[in-house]
Amino acid sequence: MSFDKFRDECGVVAIYSHLEAEKLVYLGLHALQHRGQESAGIVTSDGMALHMHKAMGLVADIFQEAVLAKLPGTLGIGHTRYSTAGDSALLNAQPIMVQSNKGMMALAHNGNLVNAQDIRHRLESQGSIFQTNSDTEVIVHLIALSKEQTLPEAMADALRRVEGAFSLVMISPDRIFAARDPRGFRPLAMGRIPAQGGEKQDTIVFASETCAFDLIGATFERDVKPGELVIVGPEGITSRTYAPALAQSSCIFEHVYFSRPDSLVFGRAVQESREELGRQLAREAPTEADIVVPVPDSGVTAAMGYAAESGIPFRFGLIRNHYIGRTFIEPRQSVRDFGVKLKINPVRSLLEGKRVVLIDDSIVRGTTSRKIVRMVRSAGAKEVHMRISCPPTISPCFYGVDTPSKKELIGANKSVEEIREFIGADSLSYLSLTGMKKACGDGEKTSYCTACYTGVYPTNWVDVEEIQPASISKR
Repeated sequence: MSFDKFRDECGVVAIYSHLEAEKLVYLGLHALQHRGQESAGIVTSDGMALHMHKAMGLVADIFQEAVLAKLPGTLGIGHTRYSTAGDSALLNAQPIMVQSNKGMMALAHNGNLVNAQDIRHRLESQGSIFQTNSDTEVIVHLIALSKEQTLPEAMADALRRVEGAFSLVMISPDRIFAARDPRGFRPLAMGRIPAQGGEKQDTIVFASETCAFDLIGATFERDVKPGELVIVGPEGITSRTYAPALAQSSCIFEHVYFSRPDSLVFGRAVQESREELGRQLAREAPTEADIVVPVPDSGVTAAMGYAAESGIPFRFGLIRNHYIGRTFIEPRQSVRDFGVKLKINPVRSLLEGKRVVLIDDSIVRGTTSRKIVRMVRSAGAKEVHMRISCPPTISPCFYGVDTPSKKELIGANKSVEEIREFIGADSLSYLSLTGMKKACGDGEKTSYCTACYTGVYPTNWVDVEEIQPASISKR
């Protein structure tokens, strides 16, 4: 997936009982920066009040030492965001903090609620006033309006009313809450930092990915279960099933692209899945070639697997510039493919005269792949064979992936041969659906949602404007 063609909504972190909770949340968000680069926020508690700071931009730029000094507390939650619901604006940055009849609370959410608009319209008709246009605020309103007396009961009541994908963390003055939707779409892991020095109790940690644990010295204990609400407070750790778990539909794209290779997601090492995706691709779509070249960074691990299985040498024939800012000065005279050239550059000495297998994880609109193929050819490659480590993307996602509409997805509108012709490759092959599921261990520790590749949606909700009636399929 070159250059963020898909974007996951966000990453979340929560810390309970640490003297530098704000710094651990900051470090956790830094490790999850790949999950969202639009905005970030932290809320901490000192046991009496909540303290919040959020802003547009990257985690390291937002949370300087002086800012963190204003976030005292031993509890904290954090969020890094890329919008899939709601406008790109500070008002939609999370966590969302409110004062209600249940007390002060702040909530951070990863995923999309497919019935959020229906609930919002109903609540607005009853007098509720929304401050943002993010679907996350719906959960906050449902908690505040719940007839349940305690915050844990109100949260459980609210979560039973929403449908879709949500892994979320919430903070009150003395507690941390963590929950996943009953289908387990998005990951949420729980870890622990043993008490040290004068500390009286272990630190409990939650994060979207376990790579956040590695940075702060936490040990992974388990995933929050689908349909589970975990509460960490003065009484210790308590767990309840707020809704029965449904047929598991964990997002397979977490393993194909979203998550960092050094994370454990849905009980499986992402690195293992990605390498096996590449190996399976080599078995299904072999070709005669001189070198295997990944499209950086998304194709690197799969390309390693393809090279290992095929015996064709792996080479970094494309180099990515990781220091591109949000703005840049473009020359007045148009430079062909300038946006792609700004981010990657071919290594002519490796590509010239070679038959190249180019590995990436997806082709969405096809325009970026077309430019990359053209770039490799212009560097002197004799042949360019494109291999994709997942099936064609044919349907939009409604569970937290910012995919284009169906009419913009090249896989939904062109055959593989037509896509090959459009991108200008000598050959093009995708990994089969069966091969992808096998490579990611489908059925071993979880079952995956593959709706973006099949059009078969795991919930009873679809956007009829996005999907043609003939292709609507539910399970």
